Amino acid sequence: MTTASAASADTAPVPIPTDPGGGVLGDHFRALTLGIVSVVLVIAFEATAVNTAMPVAARELDGLGLYAFAFSGYFTTTLFALVVSGQWCDRSGPLQPLFTGIAVFGAGLLVAGAAPGMWIFVGGRAIQGLGGGLVIVALYVVVGRAYPERLRPSVFAAFSSAWVLPSIVGPVVSGAVTQHLGWRWVFLAVPALILLPLAVMGPALRRSEKEQPVLKGAAFDRRRTGLAAMAALGAGLLQYAGQRLDLPGLLPAVAGAALLVPAVLGLLPAGTLRAGRGLPTVILLRGVAAGAFFAAEAFIPLMMVTERGLSPTLAGLTLTSGGLSWALGSWIQGRPGAERYREAMIRGGFVLTAVAIAGAALVLVPAAPTWVAAAAWGVGGIGMGLTVASVSVLMMKLSTPEDAGANSASLQVSDALGNVLLVGLSGVLFAALGGGSVAAAHDGAGGTGSTGAFAVIFLTMTGVALLGALVSGRVRKSG
Repeated sequence: MTTASAASADTAPVPIPTDPGGGVLGDHFRALTLGIVSVVLVIAFEATAVNTAMPVAARELDGLGLYAFAFSGYFTTTLFALVVSGQWCDRSGPLQPLFTGIAVFGAGLLVAGAAPGMWIFVGGRAIQGLGGGLVIVALYVVVGRAYPERLRPSVFAAFSSAWVLPSIVGPVVSGAVTQHLGWRWVFLAVPALILLPLAVMGPALRRSEKEQPVLKGAAFDRRRTGLAAMAALGAGLLQYAGQRLDLPGLLPAVAGAALLVPAVLGLLPAGTLRAGRGLPTVILLRGVAAGAFFAAEAFIPLMMVTERGLSPTLAGLTLTSGGLSWALGSWIQGRPGAERYREAMIRGGFVLTAVAIAGAALVLVPAAPTWVAAAAWGVGGIGMGLTVASVSVLMMKLSTPEDAGANSASLQVSDALGNVLLVGLSGVLFAALGGGSVAAAHDGAGGTGSTGAFAVIFLTMTGVALLGALVSGRVRKSG
């Protein structure tokens, strides 16, 4: 959800395109609109399908200890690709990064689907992250270059709506494929789905680019690109060190921290890490919200399969309520008159997210019905819809026109970093508490080791969400 809703922000202002009239599905824009929304649909379906198939894939590859890194590895490389894609689009237009990203994303799916072991699988997910980061930035640049301003809200609304259907259908399809054909086909079949949007979008996109002024070839910002590479490499080293949990693992841990800390300080506005009042706190809260929610979400299907014996389909469907209610939360915060309650909605959203994470953990109690997790995640989706959209609105409100692009970029970097660090932390906790080895040893009956590992992860992320609620009062500028 978070990746597809992320706007490209590392890009310079684009020329206002000529308005030929008509709507997003009018004669001039129909093929382009259907093509780019289809790409978002494929990415959204893949994301929901992975949540459903991951518990089975990790167990068959004897890699439950690396479970979280299949998610955080994706976000780690996405962080780097977001920065590269924005500058690539500025230099030569969105076509090259878009089609390259689609090809890399498909290659990552094939690597993951054919992986003989868990480390190769994690590598495939990392390749997917590179492609996904290139694609989502390029798509937003396409919208800015191809559509007149009056149509952009409709296109962005279509992007968000494109997540609703996969949230409903994705777990069912992925679960059925996993149970009857095997988890590998969840990954191997998706590249074929990319061909249709390419066929629909390609000619229209090339025509649109011919209608735009030729770009002057802006130079890459080597410093920013280098910082993004440092952040991704540092995060990767920390995750590797966390997986080892031994004395030799201290070396990559120290190296990772030495790379990550200065990179984060350079990529985010001054004062972000100490929750400085106003914009720095707004930027920080985006990463806190995304990291806490998605770290917990990554482990819900695994918990439902290993602790309660649910099928992959039913485990994946537990998350459907969150995808649907997220749209509801976003709609609520956009209602007329909601602006005066912006800070309260952010705080309330964090509280709802904390309640949802804690509520989902109740299924660790054998007497609790399994539907409690789905109900809780519906509450969490509303909280995230309120928080993420409100944070984005506040960011734009606190930005000057000259700073809007850079601040939007920082928002996306914070989002990616929050996912990398908190999903990675969850993986370290899971491995350290024996969750991988215990969960791998049983089929559908939880053990005390795995139950404790899940409990600690959900308790930790509940605390992170409550911390976000506590800090949310600092979104106001002093005075």
